[in-house]
Amino acid sequence: MPDKKRILVVDDESQITRVLRTALTGSGYEVRTAEDGHAGLRLAREWQPDLVITDVSMPNMTGIELCGQLRSESQVPIIVLSVKGEERTKVEALDAGADDYVTKPVGMDELLARVRRNLARVRSSGDGSQKKIEIGDFVIDVDAFRVTVKKREIRLTPKEFELLQFLARHAGRVVTHRALLFAIWGPNSLEQPEHLRVLVGQIRKKIETEDTPHYIITEPWVGYRFEPAGEGTE
Repeated sequence: MPDKKRILVVDDESQITRVLRTALTGSGYEVRTAEDGHAGLRLAREWQPDLVITDVSMPNMTGIELCGQLRSESQVPIIVLSVKGEERTKVEALDAGADDYVTKPVGMDELLARVRRNLARVRSSGDGSQKKIEIGDFVIDVDAFRVTVKKREIRLTPKEFELLQFLARHAGRVVTHRALLFAIWGPNSLEQPEHLRVLVGQIRKKIETEDTPHYIITEPWVGYRFEPAGEGTE
C-alpha cells in the first residue's frame, strides 16, 4: 500500500485547523498542524510534507512570508487560504511562491479537489526544459512549434505559443497576471495587462470549442489557471 501523502496545515485559528485535519485525514492524508508561520516553517523543514496549506493573515510570520521562505528552499506545493475580497493579498501570496488559493470560509470539496490537483501536478511534472509537453488534451511540440488539442492541430502565433507553453508548464496552478506579463513580455510590460487579456482571448478562440472557457480559466483579479483536461469552468 502506497505511503500516505503528508499535508502540513498552518493557521492560527484552532477551529480551522481542526476542521481541515478531520477532512484531510478522512480523505487518507497524514496531517500535521502549526499555529503560526515560524512553527510551520520549522515543521516543514523537519517533516518534509508533500503539500502545505497556510492561512495568509497570521501573527509573527504571515502566510506570504512563509510562502517566500518555503519557496526559496523547496518546490513543495503551497495552497493559501484567504478571506474573500483580499485579491491583492492573494496576488502577493501567489507572487511569493504559492501555487493556489482557496477562499474562506473553506469549501471542503473545493479544497480537497485543489489538494488532489496540486499533488497530481507534482507527480506528473518533469524537466522544465522538456521538448514535448503531453498533458491532458494537449500535445505541445516545442521544437516543431506545433500544438494539438484532442489530435486537432491548432495554429498559433509565436506569442500565443509562448504563453500556452508557459501555462502548460504550470498546469493546475493559478498564475498571476504579473508573473505572466513578466514571463512573456518582460519587466517593462507589468503595467500593461491589456496585452495579456488580448492574447488569452486569441488563444481561447483557437483551443476552446464552447463559449465558456474550459482550458484557460480566469481567476478574477488574480490571473489564470490552465486545466489541460478541460475540467475547470470560468
